[in-house]
Amino acid sequence: MAQKPKIALIVGSTRKTRFADIPAQWMLKQAQARDDMTVELVDLRDFDLPLFDEMASNKWMPSTDPKAVAWQKKLAGFDGFIFVVAEYNHSITGALKNALDQAYVEWNRKPMGAIAYGSMGGARALEHLRMIAVELDMVPVHGAVHIGGADMFAIHPMGGGNGDISKIEAHLMPGAKAMLDDIVWWAKATMAARADVVAKAA
Repeated sequence: MAQKPKIALIVGSTRKTRFADIPAQWMLKQAQARDDMTVELVDLRDFDLPLFDEMASNKWMPSTDPKAVAWQKKLAGFDGFIFVVAEYNHSITGALKNALDQAYVEWNRKPMGAIAYGSMGGARALEHLRMIAVELDMVPVHGAVHIGGADMFAIHPMGGGNGDISKIEAHLMPGAKAMLDDIVWWAKATMAARADVVAKAA
């Protein structure tokens, strides 16, 4: 039997007052309900990454900071990634950009998807993330989940909401299924391709 893809659900905001935990837990529940993947929540808060200060990315030379190396080792165990994307001023958070920069080879030839949120559904931030992912040799999938507009303000405390994402779940489910289907398909495809490269090199 083929190995199930192991997917990281990466929480891309580290603020004390972040909203990210609500969509992250909802996305985790959707992924865990499937039998064709395993998923692990990976919180950037748990890694205390310094600002990138290496001579170069680990595409070119090994990183020296132990925290960066620990982050790379964590990423290496996954076959794909789902990012929880907050939109800050039309882009991703500084914490997420820094985490992306702290690795290179561990992102390579693996799919990435996202659940994004913001006034425009995090669409602008997610488009930036997809461009960064291409440079990191990831495979951005077509499907995505967007929480924006009236849905965002219905559940966000700033709009008077109480974080009850079940209020808008029906709006999110089609995007979640499409994105998770894409992640599994591409994870299996890239796992097979990477294994083939290793076998030919042996």
